[in-house]
Amino acid sequence: MKGMFFDSHAHLDDRKYDHDRHEMLMRAREKGVSYIVNIGYDIPSSRRSVSLANNYDFIYAAVGIHPHDAAEAGEESLAELRHLAKNPKVVAIGEMGLDYYRNLSPREIQQEIFRRQIRLAIDLRKPVVIHDRDAHGDVMRILKEENAALAGGIMHCFSGSLEMARECLKMGFYISVAGPVTFDNARRLREISVEIPLDRLLIETDAPYLTPEPHRGKRNESAYVVHVAERIAQLRGIPLEEVAEATTANAKRLFRIE
Repeated sequence: MKGMFFDSHAHLDDRKYDHDRHEMLMRAREKGVSYIVNIGYDIPSSRRSVSLANNYDFIYAAVGIHPHDAAEAGEESLAELRHLAKNPKVVAIGEMGLDYYRNLSPREIQQEIFRRQIRLAIDLRKPVVIHDRDAHGDVMRILKEENAALAGGIMHCFSGSLEMARECLKMGFYISVAGPVTFDNARRLREISVEIPLDRLLIETDAPYLTPEPHRGKRNESAYVVHVAERIAQLRGIPLEEVAEATTANAKRLFRIE
């Protein structure tokens, strides 16, 4: 199957690919991955994402500050995000959000940098890419308080409940499903992958993390987004082509890719 899949979230600038990045990208192309959005999580990775997108016509970039890195982010960082976002290959702001699992930045600083990036995205008319780990209540509250629906966006690697997913849909957000949907213990995520309207669903790898079955335990790569799509197709009882076409159309619509 050629030209069908859209990996909506990857970190292919990661050093794990330094020895074979081009070959890894060509494997993705051979598997029918037509588009990839490479996601920044701090200023250096955002710069690398833009550079990677400029070097490959099928790669686009998002620039942002992950909650882990919020404590290091000041006015200069936010100003550089605004500058980087002017590049025509930058299609979103993020990843941003809250992470109360590791708490690598103080929660109040996470929240402030999250709010600032939502405002930037609204100002620049770009969608947001949301990271949410063990922080569902505060993430939803801030999205609503900051009118993030004006920007639209993605709940990346969704880990919330079906009720939360429906609240996100009401705000105009898309739900993105990653490799864990292939895991045997992912009962709730499998339910969500069936219940979410197909026109609001995205697929991703989060490479090099969250490697799906049958490659679990190895480095993830964009070619493996096909396994995510296959699992969703199996769960929904529809052809793989239907999942591939719908999720690609959804991502192109959200990211405004012609």
